[in-house]
Amino acid sequence: MSDQAILRITREIKQIQQGADLSLAVYYDDSDIRSVRALILGPPDTPYQFGFFEVLIKFGKDYPATSPNVRALTTNGGRSRFNPNIYSSGRVCLSILGTWRGESGEQWSSAQCLESLLISIQSLMSSNPYENEPGYESSRSPSDIENMEAYVSKIHHETLRLAVLEPLEASLNITLEGSTDSLADPTSESDDNIIYEDGRPSFDPFADFRKRRFLWYYEPYMQSLVAAEKKHSRKAKFQSMPFEGGNNSMDGHFDYPELKRRMAVVRDVILRETRGWAVEGQLAKKQEWGIAASLQRQYEQIVETLKHQNNITVDLYLDEGNPFMWRLTYFGRPMTQLDGGMFKILIHLSPRFPEEQPRVFLEASSFFHIRVSKEGVLCYVPRRTEEMRYHIEGIVASLEDEHPPYDPRITVNPEATKLFWGTPEDRRKYNRELRRSVERTAET
Repeated sequence: MSDQAILRITREIKQIQQGADLSLAVYYDDSDIRSVRALILGPPDTPYQFGFFEVLIKFGKDYPATSPNVRALTTNGGRSRFNPNIYSSGRVCLSILGTWRGESGEQWSSAQCLESLLISIQSLMSSNPYENEPGYESSRSPSDIENMEAYVSKIHHETLRLAVLEPLEASLNITLEGSTDSLADPTSESDDNIIYEDGRPSFDPFADFRKRRFLWYYEPYMQSLVAAEKKHSRKAKFQSMPFEGGNNSMDGHFDYPELKRRMAVVRDVILRETRGWAVEGQLAKKQEWGIAASLQRQYEQIVETLKHQNNITVDLYLDEGNPFMWRLTYFGRPMTQLDGGMFKILIHLSPRFPEEQPRVFLEASSFFHIRVSKEGVLCYVPRRTEEMRYHIEGIVASLEDEHPPYDPRITVNPEATKLFWGTPEDRRKYNRELRRSVERTAET
């Protein structure tokens, strides 16, 4: 592969990593930039909603003159076809890849890039994927309509089971029974729990992305499970589609009660892991890790900067001097919807920061806001991920934004979201609920 091709691939990877698209994540090993793993977030309002779909992209020596090779990895070990265009074998049928015939002008060109390719794959994950099958684009017979509903239902079930739960359970060492005995207890005094900075185990590059997003989307996940459970009895078999057959299908049965149980287990384990960071952090500080000193220094710099700002709305300190547990108090700005509020926020930091990003919670989980889940998880997006000052800015901005664009990926309270983007009367109700919750923060 030419140096020019390597430079282009590197640039395209950085564009995604530094870009604003919250639906994409990429990773590559420094030893082979020609092989890139990517994670695509299932689009909102589709049966793929908030699923984590992984693909492998291999660039040939002639890139970008020729398209890369793409293989879907979220296939249940080659047993589940998630889309008429995404086979259980991993084959992805797209005209720009040359794996499907297309109209003139739909073929690959050097103007295409890694990001446009991933967006094209994501576009296959539509609200009615039944129509993606050739010959079924305009099917409207009673049997087709029934099949469409059945197809959406089983994709939704398997998205939650295979594209959300299973990879998280694997990274968290959770068995199907919910056991996590293999996880080390960070509070133990055993010598086995000494942390060695240079001996970290290898990690799933998307594990942290999945965990943080799972906390964001836990309520939408559970809400969709509750709604679907009313429609499908336990152990009812999936309906086979006319275009499915052999190994290229999606077979199985519904079991929403079991998915709900597993969702709750995953949430509890992620929260336990998050709380354990403070203990790990104290060990890292004791062993004089570089990350402990770096976070301490960043904290001190932020506090010093705050001292010289007018109209300070933030108070920041370390919990018991632990640089891995920050406590932020945000005071609502005058003449805004948050006026008079006092919001106590916990920022949990991992000893593996910034590879593992902070997890942020409001102590008063009853705060009614589109960016705050009912369990207090705060959804925010920093401009840059490697420095804590950008995280503090992002946290404050997420609370203060009174006119956000509609984006289901960063609204984590379904009830508040429905009111905020509903009718004018709904918006007024949202504002009333928000103000009541702001007043409650000042009473605590």
